[in-house]
Amino acid sequence: MTDETPNPPLRPWHDVWLKPRRVFRTLATTPIGKLDYLLAAAQGTVNFLALCRGGSLANAGGVPEILAAAFVVGPLTGIVGMYLMTAIYVRLGTAAGGTATKAQIFHVLAYSGIPLAVSLGLWLLMAGLAGDSTFLETPRPGLDGFLVLLLRLQGFAHGALLLWSVLLQVMGLSEMERLGVPRALGLWAIGQLLILFLAIILVLVLDLLGLGGGVAGS
Repeated sequence: MTDETPNPPLRPWHDVWLKPRRVFRTLATTPIGKLDYLLAAAQGTVNFLALCRGGSLANAGGVPEILAAAFVVGPLTGIVGMYLMTAIYVRLGTAAGGTATKAQIFHVLAYSGIPLAVSLGLWLLMAGLAGDSTFLETPRPGLDGFLVLLLRLQGFAHGALLLWSVLLQVMGLSEMERLGVPRALGLWAIGQLLILFLAIILVLVLDLLGLGGGVAGS
């Protein structure tokens, strides 16, 4: 009697961390769904909070105002930005000989960001513990030393989770585009440069229109 063990059911939130290719292969034939949009919104929120700490967003408000803005602006920019990145990577992938569809690239960008989305919980935890020092590059004088240590650990964890998301994104592009990892890494890097260029153009346009006061740091 042959004992055949079936493949375990796919758990994207769990499996994408160490088995990204299996996750992306399974998602390859599925349309863009609610979870894709949820992950895009979460990534946009995290990016907004990170920009606040980096000084790229001028914000005179306290924690309630920052979090309110993050949960209003972040999801919108996350979803719109993911559609923009999808369009860029579809064009780049086609030029490189890839075969990925728009839905497949959207899946890659959304699900590869699960580690980054998880870091949202760390941001909220630190906002509750350290207050507005969470969003300052240098914590306020007099802040408890233990909280300062936690802020540094949270910053390290955010960076590590961001790098993990980048790694998963490259693996996803490799799987969906049927490209080797080195070519997928090059594709990812070119896409990031284009996105950075477009972001700089957007900031310059906002400044020319007199709408850039909330974007440039003080």
